[in-house]
Amino acid sequence: MQVSGKVVVITGASMGIGEAVAKLFADRGASVVLLSRDAERVEAARGRVGHTERTLALACDVRNREEIDRVVGLTLHHFQRIDVWINNAGHGILDSIANVDMSAVRETFETNFFGALEAMQAVIPVMKQQGSGAIINISSVAGHIPIPFHAVYSATKFAMNAIGKAARIELLSSGINVLTVCPGYVRTDFSKNAIKGREQKQVRPARVRGVTVERVANAVLQGYLRQKREVVVPWFMHPVIKIYQLFPGLLEWAMVRMARERV
Repeated sequence: MQVSGKVVVITGASMGIGEAVAKLFADRGASVVLLSRDAERVEAARGRVGHTERTLALACDVRNREEIDRVVGLTLHHFQRIDVWINNAGHGILDSIANVDMSAVRETFETNFFGALEAMQAVIPVMKQQGSGAIINISSVAGHIPIPFHAVYSATKFAMNAIGKAARIELLSSGINVLTVCPGYVRTDFSKNAIKGREQKQVRPARVRGVTVERVANAVLQGYLRQKREVVVPWFMHPVIKIYQLFPGLLEWAMVRMARERV
């Protein structure tokens, strides 16, 4: 498995993890298509990524299937194939289950989950015709451990984990690998850009700084090269996930304490 010469499409690529992944793949010789709802911001990200002879910035709202189909067509027109599709577009939503606005819930699912699913449906026929391809879904550790006051976001990531892992089994015989990447806390503007409701408690260890977007990007690249099923980054979140699976009450006790400390 190599990167040079591959055609990679990344949603939510105007900043953060998406931009870091775009730069890493482009630096390794891939042709990269950066997508974002904001045309100006994604073009600026393309400038920071460099390799402008091998990159393309397009406006795309993943909540709109027509826009997804349009960028698939434009990518095939420019580069003749799609080797890797990375579903990274998404945002947080911070509120309690008791108070969260249902229109915000639906919008979050449209972006974080349904947008990814529709993109998969748009690109799978292309990859099947090619006889190869990879779909990478940027999920979250919150897709393994439900986070209080981030429950809707967690729900979108639980759904993404399920879809990705089931699709991997369905598509292996077609030469398509589906990789699910689950970062823990990442140093981005994620919280600042989240939809905020009435109850905005944060359940997070105070001393945890989070990993860099470059570290997540490298995990994405290594998972792709090794055709893995799932990557969790940083590595020490693996035992945390296992502890929750075996002893959920222990982590729930810790989260209750953290929520109280931030009241």
